Amino acid sequence: MDDIKLFFTENQMQSARFAKALSHPVRLYIIGLLTKQACCYSGDLSEVLPIAKSTLSQHLKELKNAGLIQGEIETPKIRYCLNEENWEKARILFEDLFNK
Repeated sequence: MDDIKLFFTENQMQSARFAKALSHPVRLYIIGLLTKQACCYSGDLSEVLPIAKSTLSQHLKELKNAGLIQGEIETPKIRYCLNEENWEKARILFEDLFNK
């Protein structure tokens, strides 16, 4: 894996992480929701989305690991918000990619 890092730019690697995280309709739904409101709770999402809570948790984990969202524990719930800085970075990276 380290050899691959020498070949690709950091922007290419970051774009790939963001793209992977956005590669599922549930994750796109979550991101779309968070662009329209400040934050949401995982419990609220589980009431809206027709998927198991464990599956939702995995989708949230993917978005969080990519840095697109951040979560804060507010016992007994977790509040998720967009990571505004990384969301803007993703927008710029994808805009650059699509405008080439």
